Amino acid sequence: MQYRIATLADVPTLSAMNRQLIEDEGHRNRFKSDAWLEQRMRDFLSGEYEAVLFEPDGEVVAYALYTQHRHHTDSIHLRQIFVARALRRQGIGREVMRILRQEIWPADKRLTVGVLVGNHAARDFYTDMGYREYALELEIPANKSQSPADPAKG
Repeated sequence: MQYRIATLADVPTLSAMNRQLIEDEGHRNRFKSDAWLEQRMRDFLSGEYEAVLFEPDGEVVAYALYTQHRHHTDSIHLRQIFVARALRRQGIGREVMRILRQEIWPADKRLTVGVLVGNHAARDFYTDMGYREYALELEIPANKSQSPADPAKG
């Protein structure tokens, strides 16, 4: 499979694919505007993140967005991986992961990925790819009507 590192010129393609990813995984960012998603992707690529576009026949069918944090130089964090909806369950995601691990990422790095708790397909996929549970992040969602002085109210 052919691949290339994304540039800022790829932001519209990446943000459109990211919109589908957000919808599919049920992420709360699904309510954000397309302009917001484009700026977010631009910020990723202008900052610490790299994206790889996968183009088996000259058309982008998948991407991966990852970072090697400057504070955690022993780790690579995979933020997003996306395969076009019509092409899922055909081995493309597995091939993307193989390329990342064997051709792009150094073998001596710890690999991490975050997955939404309810995204069982992603959890199964990453487990099949060798990822193991390490930590669980819990949250208390923001409640705009709740007073900081009274956390029980609302």
